[in-house]
Amino acid sequence: MMGLWQDRKGFIEKQLVHELERTVEIEETLSASMRYSLLAGGKRLRPVLLMAAADAVGARGTDFVTTGCAIEMIHTYSLIHDDLPAMDNDDYRRGRKTNHKVYGDGMAVLAGDALLTLAFEVILRQEGVSNDTLVRVVREISTAAGASGMVGGQALDLVSEGKKIDMKTLRAMHMGKTGALFRASIRSGAILGGASKGQLLALTDYAEHFGLAFQITDDILDVTGDETLIGKPVGSDVRNDKSTYVTLTSLKRARELASDAVQNALRSLDSFGKKADFLRDLVSYLVNREK
Repeated sequence: MMGLWQDRKGFIEKQLVHELERTVEIEETLSASMRYSLLAGGKRLRPVLLMAAADAVGARGTDFVTTGCAIEMIHTYSLIHDDLPAMDNDDYRRGRKTNHKVYGDGMAVLAGDALLTLAFEVILRQEGVSNDTLVRVVREISTAAGASGMVGGQALDLVSEGKKIDMKTLRAMHMGKTGALFRASIRSGAILGGASKGQLLALTDYAEHFGLAFQITDDILDVTGDETLIGKPVGSDVRNDKSTYVTLTSLKRARELASDAVQNALRSLDSFGKKADFLRDLVSYLVNREK
């Protein structure tokens, strides 16, 4: 699995550079700030998931790397803003200083804004699909990134700091903050790949369990992780007085919940053949990841 992941990650990295080079000339410092975060590495998990979902429905996932890059731009924008002093106030991301520590708060805000809006320009560069399909994908991704998805989840996270929240609220927060973009990545890959209605429903179910497993594991790693592997300080949830799956239950119970989410995700793929094996491998990897 890791060999395929690394191959696709390299493919995505090259395409990200290409998409930036295709963009009209912009102010030098803004361009540097955008590149600093977008090309900083990372798992590239969302575009990898998009391509894997397209593979699963019988298409060639690499054909849709352009849209995958757009989703990575949206994800990177969210990280830049999430790290700001007004949000999580983090100094390090992916093993180096956060964007605002290098370029200042104002430029970091603008770099995030620029990546978010550029993403939709990039989606419209996607070739090999109909205009109607692209409109569906734009709707899918914009909804996931907006007030009813990622931004809404971030807002709920912000207003919940220092408060005791219940599991239902925590789940809603993370399904927006983290899960919405995973869901959009997988559904967009399926839509681009020509999924049937049944396939799309099954992959949507997979995406929701995948997002839950990912977030629970993230909460666990904030307690148990190795800072040198994760690339950012551990314990930030405790410092910011945030409720997590670990603090609301226990470390042992959080691990059980993550394992349950993985098994549910795997069951969602029962109707798919070997073309969905990469999706199976990806979600199984989650519970054992170290970063």
